[in-house]
Amino acid sequence: MTGGQEASPSSGIRVEAAQGVLPRFRLDAVIPVYNEEHVLAGSVERLRAFLAEHMGGYRWRIVVADNASIDGTLAVAEGLAAAHPNEVALVHLLQKGRGRALRHAWLNSDADILSYMDVDLSTDLSHYPLLIQCIVNGYDVATGSRLLPESKTNRSPKREFISRSYNLITKLTHFTKIVDMQCGFKALSRRAAQELIPLVENNQWFFDTELLLLAEKFGYRIKEIPVQWLEDPDTRVKIVATVMEDLHGLVRLRLHPPARPAAANLD
Repeated sequence: MTGGQEASPSSGIRVEAAQGVLPRFRLDAVIPVYNEEHVLAGSVERLRAFLAEHMGGYRWRIVVADNASIDGTLAVAEGLAAAHPNEVALVHLLQKGRGRALRHAWLNSDADILSYMDVDLSTDLSHYPLLIQCIVNGYDVATGSRLLPESKTNRSPKREFISRSYNLITKLTHFTKIVDMQCGFKALSRRAAQELIPLVENNQWFFDTELLLLAEKFGYRIKEIPVQWLEDPDTRVKIVATVMEDLHGLVRLRLHPPARPAAANLD
């Protein structure tokens, strides 16, 4: 390639670079939030410190994606963005939905690499550099896995049973090789996001599963990495409702799969 641009051959990553200067990939770390005023500031500050120490080779930005919080989350996020204008950005949606928040944040980003993590930072941040490096190395999608042999998790027997059962059902109905669909720790190239996300119908918790299944179906390169994961006892996830939504999504996707995505124009 010419003109001072470098690209990862399969991921479509492209950044501008001055001659003789190593290009730095633009990286967005999105945190979708709903009614998280009690934990948001601490998590963002912890993530800021980690990125500053370990991700200096990237032009990174934290994006707080607030999806219709009714507590003080928006005010906290506005304060963080005002205090750190070059490092923290805010996206505010008037409708709920983690998937909706990710969809909006990712499709409206000009970053080369898009990622997200749950606000409670249940997945140990030490795995984040490898997650991002997978995309730099040419994978289209990278995702944390709590169910690989090398993974280390600490969660209740109920959550463990539900998670393993759901992933088994997904494997049996969609013949997937992906072990863990719902870990809140993912990254993808901008090209993959622009091509895949418009095909994802769900705007809630099934968003993750649908994104991964479509990526696998259409031949995108996917990398699962083992992670250390600690359950948040104060989680906002409504287990039963989420399971029912996920099962409905699996049936819909099995009966009515979308057509192959058109190539994204990133110019």
